[in-house]
This record gives sequence, structure tokens and C-alpha cells, in this order.
Amino acid sequence: MKRFTIFCLALGCITGLYAQTKEIDPAYSKFEQLGTALPTPNNYRSASGAPGPQYWQQRADYDIKAELDDNNHRITGAETITYYNNSPDELGYLWLQLDQNLFDKESNTLKTQTGTLNNSVSFNAMSFVTRSQFDGGFKITAVKDKSGNNLTHIINKTMMRVNLPQPLRPGQKFIFSVEWNYNINDMQKIRGRSGYEYFPADDNCTYTIAQWFPRMAVYDDVWGWQHKQFLGQGEFALTFGNYKVALTVPDDHIVGATGNLMNEKQVLTSTQIQRLKEAETAKNPVVIVNQQEATEAEKKKSTGKKTWIFQAENVRDFAWCSSRRYIWDAKLCDVEGAKVWAMSYYPKEGNPLWGQYSTRAVEHTLKSYSKRTVAYPYPKAISVHWIGNGGGMEYPMICFNGGRPEADGTYSAQTKYGMIGVIIHEVGHNFFPMIVNSDERQWSWMDEGLNSFCQYLAEQEWERGYPSWNGEPYQIVSYMRSSKETLVPIMTNSEQVLQFGPNAYDKPATALNILRETVIGRELFDIAFKEYATRWAFKHPHPADFFRSMEDATGVDLDWFWRGWFYGIDPVEVSLEDVNYYKINSQNPDVEKPLAKADADSKPKTISQQRNAEQIKKTLVDDNPELNDFYNSYNPYQITPEDKAQFDSYYKNLTPEEKKLIESGLHFYTLKLKNNGGLISPVIVKMEFEDGTEKIETYPAEIWRLNSKEISKVIFTDKPVKQFTLDPYLQTADIDTENNYFPRKPEASRFQLFKQQSNRPKNPMQQAQKASGQQK
Repeated sequence: MKRFTIFCLALGCITGLYAQTKEIDPAYSKFEQLGTALPTPNNYRSASGAPGPQYWQQRADYDIKAELDDNNHRITGAETITYYNNSPDELGYLWLQLDQNLFDKESNTLKTQTGTLNNSVSFNAMSFVTRSQFDGGFKITAVKDKSGNNLTHIINKTMMRVNLPQPLRPGQKFIFSVEWNYNINDMQKIRGRSGYEYFPADDNCTYTIAQWFPRMAVYDDVWGWQHKQFLGQGEFALTFGNYKVALTVPDDHIVGATGNLMNEKQVLTSTQIQRLKEAETAKNPVVIVNQQEATEAEKKKSTGKKTWIFQAENVRDFAWCSSRRYIWDAKLCDVEGAKVWAMSYYPKEGNPLWGQYSTRAVEHTLKSYSKRTVAYPYPKAISVHWIGNGGGMEYPMICFNGGRPEADGTYSAQTKYGMIGVIIHEVGHNFFPMIVNSDERQWSWMDEGLNSFCQYLAEQEWERGYPSWNGEPYQIVSYMRSSKETLVPIMTNSEQVLQFGPNAYDKPATALNILRETVIGRELFDIAFKEYATRWAFKHPHPADFFRSMEDATGVDLDWFWRGWFYGIDPVEVSLEDVNYYKINSQNPDVEKPLAKADADSKPKTISQQRNAEQIKKTLVDDNPELNDFYNSYNPYQITPEDKAQFDSYYKNLTPEEKKLIESGLHFYTLKLKNNGGLISPVIVKMEFEDGTEKIETYPAEIWRLNSKEISKVIFTDKPVKQFTLDPYLQTADIDTENNYFPRKPEASRFQLFKQQSNRPKNPMQQAQKASGQQK
């Protein structure tokens, strides 16, 4: 760092140090309030971010009867919907979601899908490309009122409009029924968020069933009807209600579903009921249906039928699973003082991973999320194994999760932690958006981002050093470095998001972690986050409600943060351009003259000076002493009586405070910072002192409020600094850390020579078993 001439202490001098040398930057607008970017508060949604005094939302109750045709992979059903108009508006028609029409041959998803083919294409990939040959989508066979009269209806791709015989006024309800059927998709060929997986070895299937019945669209005070088409990426906006569901399946199937099982004596054996009783007090999960029993069922394949009846209150959806191949385990857990069932359903292909970890991960998630949001209100939470090592999908009280070991029972660390992570994530969706019921069709980040953030916290509580795939700021750096042509703001509609995973999951999760750790602080952030969840539990929040709630509960103006992280695509990239070093000139000759001499002596001789000393044997003055005068013998570092007298005169006029400052020996540094990325961020500075100690100083983001491009910051220390480092603990997602050091310090990188290898994750467990001869 540069060391400048020692400066004199004067009041005017200190003021000058803090003045910026450049005119005020017009980009200070980065700190303007969001203003019209957010909707105007009203009686439905207040300026504090809380629901307003006249907040309202609709309700829809369902009575559904459905049958699973295991031979033909088909579901046939009928539902009665009671729709309550709690809005102040008169409704002339209703809108329902027909999400299975994603698989209709005329689906807009198929028509708008883009991509290319390579010279080599797998059969599974080609099945996906040619999936329009699959006869998918709902077949609506009847829409009637409660008296059995036909209702006119129009199907528009994944939406259905039902015209009412007369307007539905505020405070009224309307009862109608829909009959339907559809063919279930093969998830290995066509993929999807639900479907069946076929196991050829025993000629059986597992079914994970969702988006399986016509569901009411949301009507609210922000959008009116939310009837954006479902193209596959933007998930669901749904209305709360009560459900009664009767599911008829092969009588050797085990069924898991949203809600309480109402007829367990008719569908469970006495042994299964007894095992459930044991699970109520067991420390570890109890196996209700074991692997041997499931294998026997696979072989026999009963042709009888059985109807399982479930009821659920105040949920926004209903999903279920069914198979004769399922192993089932359960544990009754204490969650914030309430008794909640944690359960898992999985085929033998999931073991040993699923038996060891799944239900424990369910229990852990419920406890971790409940303390940070709201106490889990439902009677159970289920984790269901679905196809291979795929991701997962979430519904109230039940979720479908990937993660499958090798056939020999071994697995990689990536498979293990990936499975636990996806279970935590999907069970966590019970809170966002199943309870805090955001509009996923419009804003994916409000459920995926908030949930990914809570997932990161829960994973770190699972195991020290858990390899979380997002949450830490440094993990978002590669995405933030991406070309701006491939980036869109977080505040982008779900169907138009580019790089969906980083944008909807990773970036908002990282942003919240930065808010918690660096901008607000853990204690205050946690209070505010819980406040938001409490305010909007079982309601329909929008982004402004989250933004305003967080500011209201923390007392921190965060508009600059929302503007940068959620409405923008700029990265954090702050450079420590220069450091200038100053010390106070005490004017005391006993102090300053020895320092000046030491400073002069420490300067290296130039190459010319070194060579002159060797080659110029004598100078002119050496040969002619008469040329010497006063200055040839003058010592500028000698302390004279005049120096002392001048200092004494100066010193006696100082106040005690000024004398103390002069004698303090403080070291002053001017740090010159440049914001190359554009995204505003707090400035975190680590100082490593010459005596081996260190100190961290954090300056709020408002340090940029008068100039968002370049600033200078004066700091002082009581001992000299040998190294300055910005963002030493990688708190801000700075995309270039090489310019964070002064003096500069190169960051070493390593490269590896390799031959082409498989992308399959390493499996040290399998290698160890091979080495010991224990492999199955």
C-alpha cells in the first residue's frame, strides 16, 4: 500500500479526508424506494406487509371418488365441488385447472417446446420427444350442477371455464360436479410431476398420483382469476378447502395420501394396525409393511379391490401413492408440542438408504421448519420414493422424492446427500407454498427460493459440514458471472425464467442467506421471517407482502436489496483499487526527525546510484574542498533548540483532547473502492496487522448511497496493517475475489490432466466392498 507524507493535524484537514473528489453519481437511484414497482397498499393488503382488515380469499371443498386401473394405467373419477365466493365481486363463471392436459396431443407445451437432436439419441430421450403419441390429458365426461343439470363449459388447453346459470354473489356458494378420466403417464418415458414407474422384473408398478383431478383456480384481489396456462414449469396457484377422497385400488396395494385415513380397519391388516400402535411410542421408525411382505404381494398380484377413504381439512391440494411393492415405515413425532406422523413409502430398490434416512429426514424437516416459520399444523407428512435418482415433487402432507442406491445396495455420497436433501426440500414445501400459499404459476421463487433457503438451514442442522447445493454466497458466483443474455431477474414469470434452477432456487436462497448473515443479522432476520410466515399462513401472499413484511419487522430499509437482487441481474464485484497510508505529524522533533531519517534510510538505492558509487571514484567536490558550504555538512535530521522551541509554542496551545490524539500513534488508511459489478453490497474489510493479529469491519450497503460506482473510505487503527482483504469469508457472492486484496495477492488455481470419464458419481462404498470381497 502507498505511504504518503505525514500530514498535519488540523480540523479542516480531517473534514477534507472524508470528502469525495468526484461529483455525486446519478446512480444513487439504486437506493430509491421501490415505489410504483409495488402495488399500492389497500384494505386487503397493508403497507406493513400484513393482510389488511378486509382481506378475503375463496374456498373450495371437494368430495372425490376415483378408481385406479392398474392393468391399463388409468384413473376414472367423479368429484363434487362446493365453491364459496368470499370476494366482494359477483362471479358469472368459474375457472378450473386441467393440469393433465399438459400431456394432451394438442398441448401448447408440446407445440412450444424447442430443442435440437444430436447424432446419438437414447430411446428414453426419443420417447420424450415423441410423447405426443401418448393419449394423455383429461377426458371430461360431465359437468353438472347439484340438481344434475348440465353446465356449459369450455376447455381452453389446461383451463376449463364453467358458466354459471346465474351470477354467484358475494357470500354465496355454488355446488357442481365433474366426471373425468385420463391415462397415467409412464415417467420413465414421458416424465412429468407424477405418473407410474414400471418394474419389469416382477411386472409391477408404483404410482405417484398428482394433478389428477380438475382443481379450482385461484380468484384473489391481485389478479382476479389466476388462469395462466400450465406449460410445465410454472407450478400451481390453488385454493384452500376441505377434502373427502375415496380411492379404489387393487386390494393388495398400500396407499399413502394427503389427510387422515378414515377406514383403517377395512384396508389395513391387524398386524399393520398393531405396528402403527408400536410406532406411536417408538424412538426409531417402525416398519409397518416390511420388504418380505411387499415381495410376496408382488408375486401374488391380487385381482380384488379395496377402497381407502381419506379426509383433510384446510389444504390446498390432494395427492396420493399406491403400489403392492411398497415398504412402509412410520414414527410419531413431537413437533412444537403436537403429535405428527412421519412416514415413508418405498420399494425394495430404495433400501438401504430409504429405511435408514427417509422418515428421519421427514421428522427433522418438520422440526427445523416449524421453529423458523409456523408450527406444522397437519397430522402427518409422507415421503414417497419415485423414479430413480430424479428430483422431487410436493403436495400437502405428501411428497415424491428421488434417490436410489445401486443394485448391490451401495451408494455414492452424492446419492446419499442428494436423497436427504431432496426429502428435506420437498417436505419443506409443506410450509412454502402449502401453508404460506404463494402463487407458483406467477412467482416460482416465492416457494422454491424461500424453501431452498430453509432447506439449507435444515441441512446444516442435520450434519456438520453437510454438502448443501445452495445457500452459501460463493455457490452462486458461477451463475452471477453468466452472460447477461442468459440472465433474467428473479421477478420474472415462472414460465419465462431462464436457467430455472439457479434463478428460482439458488439466487433467492443465497439472497436470503446474505440478508440473514450480513445485512440484517441472524436474530432480527429470524424474527422477521417468522413474522412473515405467521402473517400469511393459510393465506395468499404476493411478493410485495414479503418485501414489506421483512422491512416492517426489521426496521431496515431493504428496497435497495430487493431492487438489486430480485429486480436486477447485476452481480457483486467490488475491487479494492488502492490504499493510501497516513500518520499524524505530531511536529515533535524528538519523534518526527528520527522517523524521517529511518524512512529515508529505508528507501532502496536506484540502479544508477548503485553503479555511480562503484564507477565514479571521485566527484568534483571531492577534489575541490573549497566548493563545500553550509549544506555540505548540514544534517536535516539533527534536532535543534529552535525545533524544540517551535514545538513547545505549538504544543502549549493544544487542548487535552488534541494532545491525546497527537500522542496516540494512530495509523490512517484511505481505501479506494470500485463497484465493477453494479449490485450494491455491504463492504466487509479484514485487516491483518503486522503483529499477527487481525480485525473485521463491516460497512452497510448505504456506504454507496452517494456514489454507487467509486468511493473512498478512511479508517484508522492503533497498529500498522500489512494486508487488507475484502469479503474474507465470502459473504457477498463477489464474482472476482482476486482484486479483493491490497497489496494484491494472487489466488492459486489447480488444473488436472484427465482422460474422458463417465459422469456417474464415485461410489467409494462399492469400491471398498470390492476390495474386501464383500460385494453382493
